Amino acid sequence: MAPLDINPNELEPYWVPFTPNRAFKKRPRLFAGAKGMHYFKPDGTKVTDATSGLFCVNAGHCREPIVKAIQEMAAKLDYSPAFQYGHPKVFELASRLSLLAPGDLDYAFFSNSGSEAVDTALKIALGYHKARGEGARTRFIGRERGYHGIGFGGISVGGIVANRKQFGNMLTGVDHLASTYDRSKQAFTKGEPEWGAQLADELTRLVNLHDASTIAAVIVEPVAGSTGILPPPKGYLKRLREITAQHGILLIFDEVITGFGRLGHAFASERYGATPDMITFAKGVTNAAVPMAGVMASKKIYDAFMTGPEHLVELFHGYTYSGHPLAAAAGLATLDIYKDEGLFERAQKLEPVFADAMMSLKGEPNVEDIRTVGLLAGIDLAPIAGKGGLRGYEATERMYHDLNIYVRVAGDTLVVAPPLISTERDIAEIRDVIAKVLKAVA
Repeated sequence: MAPLDINPNELEPYWVPFTPNRAFKKRPRLFAGAKGMHYFKPDGTKVTDATSGLFCVNAGHCREPIVKAIQEMAAKLDYSPAFQYGHPKVFELASRLSLLAPGDLDYAFFSNSGSEAVDTALKIALGYHKARGEGARTRFIGRERGYHGIGFGGISVGGIVANRKQFGNMLTGVDHLASTYDRSKQAFTKGEPEWGAQLADELTRLVNLHDASTIAAVIVEPVAGSTGILPPPKGYLKRLREITAQHGILLIFDEVITGFGRLGHAFASERYGATPDMITFAKGVTNAAVPMAGVMASKKIYDAFMTGPEHLVELFHGYTYSGHPLAAAAGLATLDIYKDEGLFERAQKLEPVFADAMMSLKGEPNVEDIRTVGLLAGIDLAPIAGKGGLRGYEATERMYHDLNIYVRVAGDTLVVAPPLISTERDIAEIRDVIAKVLKAVA
């Protein structure tokens, strides 16, 4: 074992997630700083952040109020035990979130990542039905092309093949709705497609197949994000809400990406007029300055657990860092920025400008489809024959090394999600650089 005073700085020991490690380490892409709309390379070169980190830096990088709140809390209370104890800031944040969330989603259970939030919501769903004497409700229904993190629960209900195929059986008793995307009927759509609401009726078929008495919950992203931005067809989410309510099935919206202004509202459920029984959140809750996530649960769910002797634990679940003091402080400062700067309203106003800018890329080399909703866009590129993902990889290389822009790439799809602080000029510049990217990988 090496002594602690040795400080190597090599690329090899770090196993980089969701990354082709061998190729990356031959020509790494590194960020050494960030501010506002930009990252900075180690040599100081500015890189436009066109995907808000990973959909998470909604208010721009290194915002002073958030930095200050974290620094002050670190000096005052670095950690408080999450089990059997609490600290004032976490209760304040939960109260703020309960007011922000729609309907009676009044209770916040904190975790550290969207993946943990999803597994938490699934466990709460199982515990809820058991508490009500319906313990046979153990089945979950997800959706094809859905992304719900990388825990075993998340990849089980998720529907992205690459995230599932290496890991065996996963959870049993899981079924999937069809994806809401059909390019032949929805290509180059701004906002929610006209076609596709009837796809929600597939849930009725699954209820008839399995019987409602065996189904615990349905979980979907309001907008499927990591798969390449698939907005829901008009009326689709309302129909899911109607069917689940009719059969006593819980409905979970995974709003890890869509929460905190990305669609012009605190939560996407407001935009779509459908209030679920639980919402998972993460990313934008702290502007990504400190990891934090959680579940907003309805009063009926919380109350179902609040039975039995008061001195006994009602839900045997939690994390060492649930509601961490630094994360809670960052979350409160972030919510203040959203409110004081009107960033949710700003996103609403920017949406048509952003949509027009992205759609103007139609006709650029190899563009097969473009989808926009809120401040989200997916741009599908034609794959290189027999080499799926290679065009997207080449785009990643060109963007960092030659064009100084960061856009998330999923396979051969560019995923654009600019910070909510963007100006019309920022959006125009992002559009112009993406056009250069498309020509560079033609």
